[in-house]
Amino acid sequence: MRRNVLILLAVVALLAVTVVPALAITDGEPDKDGHPYVGLMVAKNADGNVLWRCSGTLISPTIFLTAGHCTEAPAVSAAIWFDSGYPDEIPLDPKYVSLANGGPSCADRAVKGYPCKGYDAKGTTYVHPQYNPDAFFLYDLGVVILDKPVRMKTYGALPKLDVLDQFKTDKQDVTFTAVGYGLQKAFPDAAAWKEVARRTRMVAYPRLIQINGGIVGDSSLMLSNNTNTGGTCFGDSGGPNFIGDTNVVGGVTSFGMNGTCGGTGGVYRVDRADDLDWLATFGVKP
Repeated sequence: MRRNVLILLAVVALLAVTVVPALAITDGEPDKDGHPYVGLMVAKNADGNVLWRCSGTLISPTIFLTAGHCTEAPAVSAAIWFDSGYPDEIPLDPKYVSLANGGPSCADRAVKGYPCKGYDAKGTTYVHPQYNPDAFFLYDLGVVILDKPVRMKTYGALPKLDVLDQFKTDKQDVTFTAVGYGLQKAFPDAAAWKEVARRTRMVAYPRLIQINGGIVGDSSLMLSNNTNTGGTCFGDSGGPNFIGDTNVVGGVTSFGMNGTCGGTGGVYRVDRADDLDWLATFGVKP
């Protein structure tokens, strides 16, 4: 597998609507207060310039779990929002795509969270020690260590070692809960103007398609992405794929196979020893 075959699911901030085809939870529904520990992060370089936008999970008061390609260089820091986004009464209308694209101003009380509401947390970015940007999908894990703790009633949880291997013999009824921020609809380049981009936390329930084999090997999963189950795409990178209806992060959204994110989506597993051992150095364990 090469970087030009698998499509990164981060969104280049500021260019996401006007230039880069960008997507997020597809055929899903607003998460509302379902997963308040899932946030939207914006990576920044050493000069404080915005690089890209991703999703992720707060797994402790100071540890935000995301994808490695969301925290890779030149990223050195990130700002994070946990607001669920626009209220339900705002329709999916092009005028709400983004502030830069003629959307409402931050003075509009209906506009909540990113990019209007001040960020809820900020911190330093780190990437898996074996991460290689030329083969990002092999160790696609990153964290943001927050400058100050964010207190919540509950947090996302890490999986036990190799727990997902139990599903390799029977994938029929295995589902995940995918959560993330970004566009809700996307189209080929010629019709990109149709894209809908409320920065809303959305949820979908994809089904397990492939594990321990095929193009994913034993480091990733392939989950469904269709109108029945919903799925993930650009802007959801780093967002959690919880096991069933639990708060246990089985993997983080990693890659797609095509520009419209149809068919299947790639999820980097978090239950392998190298991942759990690295995360343990930050003081978090299953």
